[in-house]
Amino acid sequence: MDASAWQPEPGWQRLPGAGPATVGVWSATHRGRDVVVKRLRRPDPRDAPTALVPGDVNYWRRAADVALSGVVAGTSGLREAPVVRVDEDDEGITLVHERVVPHDAPGLWLAACLGRFAAVDLGRHPWLARDQLRSRLALVERRGGWRTLARTPMADIADHLWTRRTLWLDRCDALPQVAQHGDPSPANLPGRSGEDAVAIDWAHLGRGPVGADLGYLSLATREAVEPLVEAYVAALPAGLATAAEAMTGARVMAVYTALTRLDWALARVADGDGALAGKFRHPSVAPYIRAMQRQVGQIEALLA
Repeated sequence: MDASAWQPEPGWQRLPGAGPATVGVWSATHRGRDVVVKRLRRPDPRDAPTALVPGDVNYWRRAADVALSGVVAGTSGLREAPVVRVDEDDEGITLVHERVVPHDAPGLWLAACLGRFAAVDLGRHPWLARDQLRSRLALVERRGGWRTLARTPMADIADHLWTRRTLWLDRCDALPQVAQHGDPSPANLPGRSGEDAVAIDWAHLGRGPVGADLGYLSLATREAVEPLVEAYVAALPAGLATAAEAMTGARVMAVYTALTRLDWALARVADGDGALAGKFRHPSVAPYIRAMQRQVGQIEALLA
């Protein structure tokens, strides 16, 4: 294949997959093995300078560095799908992993897996992500904050939480810092190997506040945050963190992520015909409304 004009091979089947550096994701067969191929594009430094900073949350080649290092090939709690090959050229990187056999895991089991993974020593790799939520909210700030939420009935609540974001980020920085996947949605934790979950999409691997991964997971599980925290803390090594500390990390991540997603979804439809309130049931908005509603108890706790 001509590395200067990379293209997917004939017969590859396109799969869902997105990200700032992701060209696409495909299912394929490699030497008789079912695999998933992800193509990463090398960013233009003029367009995405932070994507070239190893510790930045959006560092473009982190998933490749994770695969090449083997740092999570056999870790407790979560582990990477087996790496088949990693090919790099002038345009980007092609990652090939074994395809994961799907396992419909309950949220409490995934919470326990995240708890065991939190205690993993990831080493001192310069490309490990840090300050993930702070970086994401800084990007929102550069775009003007939660501007669309300011036009909704929850404007006062959104303004209060947005104004206090630095306080909550500082409190999270003071929590025990642990290993975190960074994007642990159930879709990214599809498989099982013994007592551990097999995870994909390690583009945000790093360290962060205890409970933060769990808060992210809670946005897409049937279980409420409280039982998830119980399962998570029960899996942590004794003395690593308290239930209150894990709850704080989970709560801040869940609330600020849910509201950021809702503001983004509303902004996409806000300029169309009709009042904004009439668009709350729009198919591209309603799921984010429901996700926010599930966080009412956590929002109230941050407002107190």
